Amino acid sequence: MAFVVSSGRLSVTGAGVLPSFSPVPLPAAPWEYEAIWRSQPQVRTVIGFIARNVAQLGIHVFRRISDTDRERLTDHPLAVLLGEPLPGMTQYRFVERMVSDLALYDNAYGIKLRLDGRLRILPVPPTLIRPYGGNWIAPDHYETAGGRDFGVDEVVHLHGYAPETLTYGSSPIESLRELLLESTEASKQRAAMWRGGARMTGVIKRPMDAPEWNTKEKQRFREMWRTFASGGGAEGGTPILEDGMEYVPVGFNPEQAQYIEARKLTREEVSAAYYIPPPLIGILDHATYSNIREQHSHLYQDTLGPWLVMLEQEIGAQILPDLPGSSGVYAEFNIAAKLRGSFEEQAIAASTATGGPWMTRNEIRARNNLPRVEGGDELIVPMNVTEGGLASPRDTAPEPEALPKGRGLALVKAARPAGLGTAVTEREALESSLVRWTERAADRLLVVAGSKAGGMPDLLELWAAGHDDRLAQLQALLADHGYRIAQAGAWEVLSVWNPEAEGWSAEVMLAWILAAAGTHAEQHEEAGRKAVAAVQEEGGDAWQADLAAAASSWGSAAVVRAVTASTELRSFGGHDAAGASGLTKKVWVTGGRNPRPSHKGQNGERVSLDDVFSNGLRWPGDGRGETKELVNCNCTLDYAKEG
Repeated sequence: MAFVVSSGRLSVTGAGVLPSFSPVPLPAAPWEYEAIWRSQPQVRTVIGFIARNVAQLGIHVFRRISDTDRERLTDHPLAVLLGEPLPGMTQYRFVERMVSDLALYDNAYGIKLRLDGRLRILPVPPTLIRPYGGNWIAPDHYETAGGRDFGVDEVVHLHGYAPETLTYGSSPIESLRELLLESTEASKQRAAMWRGGARMTGVIKRPMDAPEWNTKEKQRFREMWRTFASGGGAEGGTPILEDGMEYVPVGFNPEQAQYIEARKLTREEVSAAYYIPPPLIGILDHATYSNIREQHSHLYQDTLGPWLVMLEQEIGAQILPDLPGSSGVYAEFNIAAKLRGSFEEQAIAASTATGGPWMTRNEIRARNNLPRVEGGDELIVPMNVTEGGLASPRDTAPEPEALPKGRGLALVKAARPAGLGTAVTEREALESSLVRWTERAADRLLVVAGSKAGGMPDLLELWAAGHDDRLAQLQALLADHGYRIAQAGAWEVLSVWNPEAEGWSAEVMLAWILAAAGTHAEQHEEAGRKAVAAVQEEGGDAWQADLAAAASSWGSAAVVRAVTASTELRSFGGHDAAGASGLTKKVWVTGGRNPRPSHKGQNGERVSLDDVFSNGLRWPGDGRGETKELVNCNCTLDYAKEG
């Protein structure tokens, strides 16, 4: 730990202003970058955009207490330092300065000071400091323009990538140098054009048969034209071209030179060098409300995301070790405020995350860097899942006939989502994803069990240890694919009976789909537990082979589960769309190569939309039916209006 000790006078750092100071061995003289920043509006726009957007986020300091608990620290030395890096300097100005230096030079420097017993950071322009000596791995020390040297641990040095060394970065401006030079020359030409009255140079043609001028006439015309041209046309009156003379411009006019397009191209190239979507810096040729909204999220995830991660990690690596009480402490930009949706979107997301059986309140609070609350480690389980004598969410799932009445969307017209496949292809996607997930989960169990010494471990205990994580992942996977399958089933009906999808919206199916996903997740998890329990009960020296066989059988069960869930979700989506489209009759269509006898016998059975079929099901795969009527069912429904 080393600091520059100062009694409050910052001048002791020796960072004097010497424009001729060149931090060799950097690949280019940094003052050239400074001149480019001052003279090139496109560079200044892009760098200012990055620096201002990062600086206005604000940095919070937290202590990680556990995987599910965070504590916001407001009086920790790091929080105090970042809040006021220097006396009178705000956090915004400090971050803006460091990010601007990093964007322009690919290097940013700060000298650690001890002022009045507190650590401070003095930002130093890259033109006034350089790494020196050492080797390509680390410098020996840092030199300043004032001639004073600082140790490596006395300087905060942020830098990017350079092919030849690990000690400094290479500015993006280097790759833009030729383009910016071209832009500069074009600007000079434009300035000259305006000085000439916005006219390009030209020549005057005089007909061959025009009468000869004597010396006095030539001088008179020359003086008249010189007077006109020297004033840019503004003070010289209107020239008179005699004897059929004609003015012929020489060179490009502004339209032919495409000055506007050239300036736009320069801005696009500079924005591309810094990975910024063009609409965010005012290039709106292809901008729409929807893609502007998406690019807002893209800005803080893909454009600024790497900057934020880099700054957070550099703070942890270069500043935190010099501060006391920093175990488990980290800094994080307040990006959540920028990525929050509307109030309605936040309410739906929060309700889904904390009101269903897959996340506790403390887990979601930890994600948002909020402290834990008493009783927040218990899952909030809906009453229709485990209370009141009900075994499944489907027992109280909304009745199909009630859904259209509760929509409030009678005038809404929906469109088939881009990229949505058929019910068959979406089912195959679910099957593939669920099988892959099951294989990975089984492999993890096999690895953990095999690493235990001393014979067969308690397999059920190992299984229970990963239960919550597996269940959460399963529900998320099934809900994601289930939403697509339900939509595919709905559009099978809508495309025939209601192509404009009037009165129908996919969003109203979400609550039912989440409940269905939860039940299918529990059933698949239980199938795996039973397979493991059988191995545990059997015991013996061949338990590892038996466990591998159980894992394989669980993978086979994933295929059956995918088919069963897909049939139910496809049928539900079609039933929902039929109700919204005013259809009143449904017809059972038996499918599959070897349908069960009960389903084969009711092929073509026709009932009212609100009624159940002779096997007690509302639709194929209806979760309220008996298991023997549901597993591996491939039947479908047709619909009709009254008659």
